[in-house]
Parts: sequence; structure tokens; C-alpha cells
Amino acid sequence: MVFGTVAYDDVETPSGSRTRQLGGSAAYFAVAASYFTDVAIVSVVGQDFDQSDLELFHKHGIDTSGIEIGEGATFHWSGRYLDDLNTAETLETHLNVLVGYQPTVEPHHRSPKHLFLANGDPSLQRFTLDALANRPRLVAGDTMNHWILENRDELVETISRLDVAIINETEALMLSNEPGIARAAAAILDFGCEYVVIKRGEYGAAMFGRDTLFATPAYPLAEVVDPTGAGDSFAGGFVGYLATVDDIDEDSLRNAVIAGSTLASMTVQDFGLGRLANLDRDILRARFADFAELTSYPAQHDPLLEFANGF
Repeated sequence: MVFGTVAYDDVETPSGSRTRQLGGSAAYFAVAASYFTDVAIVSVVGQDFDQSDLELFHKHGIDTSGIEIGEGATFHWSGRYLDDLNTAETLETHLNVLVGYQPTVEPHHRSPKHLFLANGDPSLQRFTLDALANRPRLVAGDTMNHWILENRDELVETISRLDVAIINETEALMLSNEPGIARAAAAILDFGCEYVVIKRGEYGAAMFGRDTLFATPAYPLAEVVDPTGAGDSFAGGFVGYLATVDDIDEDSLRNAVIAGSTLASMTVQDFGLGRLANLDRDILRARFADFAELTSYPAQHDPLLEFANGF
């Protein structure tokens, strides 16, 4: 289950622009995770929400019974990416039906095996977790700079209840007040979560645990069309993959990072959900295999030892 936003976005990038494209953290997460497992969304949309967008979710087998229809318009974000595709410039944000919204977790949604608390008010993230009948097998969550600056204490409390905190590099440094990702991850782990995954955009992702370190580059792409939703697609691939394994151990977590990176690399190749929502599983498998090839080398000898023996 994912608790997050379903939105309409206006986006401008060097590749062009789109208006009123389906987006939001829960939308990207759910579609990405649907390639691995069943997904339910808990969110709210407005009376302007298009039936065709609900049908896109249904095409992916996503349970939309937890999406409420509120009075007013759907959450709307407008932004642009200029030379730095890792950073969005927000032009407008209209909260609309999110104002005063408190999630309703229906009885049939209260026992998910895996829960993702997408970027949002940390007190509502905890409210959603507390509404469940049992602690899920895995609880992961994300955040953004607004909550770090405006509601840090609530956010730290929420992170303390996560198994995995998934956060981008800029926000990890801001949250931790540390100068580098290794120290930032150590500080966030001290809040109480078990693992921290730091998303680094075009530089890949790094996962930290108390005795764990794993990093992968981003998939090399000739063109990035629209980075919107890449982080939530990463989270969908990460949690979705873990839903398929018997044991959540270090090996499966490493594979989950690659799965997340694979889905994120697909998302950025088109505007919005254009590519992510229309993937062939064979293409996904091929890119996953490409990542394995990209990050391996034939360790047949120890070059450092041979170098040292030369002295």
C-alpha cells in the first residue's frame, strides 16, 4: 500500500513541456511497484479527476478504492527543469483538496504486507501507519525539503518508525546538517530506521545500514526527457521488488536498489507516466541485466596487492 499524492502536473524541460499530466508520488510509486506486486493507493483527488487516469491505474491492477474524491480540484504542481535536470524549479503549487485532508484507511487496507509513506505531512504518515491492524513486514518512507524546514521534529519521529528511509541527496544533507552522504546517512540511521537509501539523480543511489554499504551508478542515458517522478518510481521498484522475496536480507536489498534504479531510468525517458506505464517485462528484465553488467568486473586477481608487491 502507498499513501501519497495523486496530482496533475505542468512540466517544462529542455525536451519540451506538458500540461495537466498525471503525476503525484503515489501515482509513480504504484505504477512502478505494479510490475512486481499488487498495489493499493490511499490518497485524495478532486472532482476534476479524469476517468481515463483511473483506468490507467486499473490497467495495472492497482486498487483505487482508497482514493477519495474531495470537493474541489486535484492537487496541482507546476515546475520546470533548466540546465540542471537534478533540480526542479517550482513555479506554482495548488494544494486544493489536500487542504485539511486526513486519510481514511478502509478495513480492507489495514493489513498490507508492505507500506510506502510517500512524501507528505509526517504526522499524516504516522497516522496512516497507526491506522493499520498490524505492523507491515516493511515500512519505507520519503520526505522533502518543506517538511525538513517546517516540521523537522515530526519528521524525525516518523523516520524513527521506518525500516527504510528513502531520501534524495540534497534533502539528506539538509536533514542531517552533515557535509557528505556517508555522514548524513549515519545521522539519519541514528534517528532509528534500519536503512537509508540516498537517491543521487544522475549519479545513482547509495544504501546505508549500520553494517551495510552498497552503491550503484545511474543507468547511462543519452537523453533525459522528464525527471519528474523518478524518485517515487525508484521507491516503487525498490519496495515492489522486496514484495517478491522470501527474506529481506542484504542481497535482496541490493537487488531492490537495482530494481528501483531500473524503474527510475525508464521513467525519465518520457514525460510523466508515458514510458513507465507502458513497459514490457522483457525490457525491464533486459535493463536489470544491463545494470548487473554495468556494476560488475572480473575480480580474478587483486591489482592493489600486485602493486604493493612491486615495492
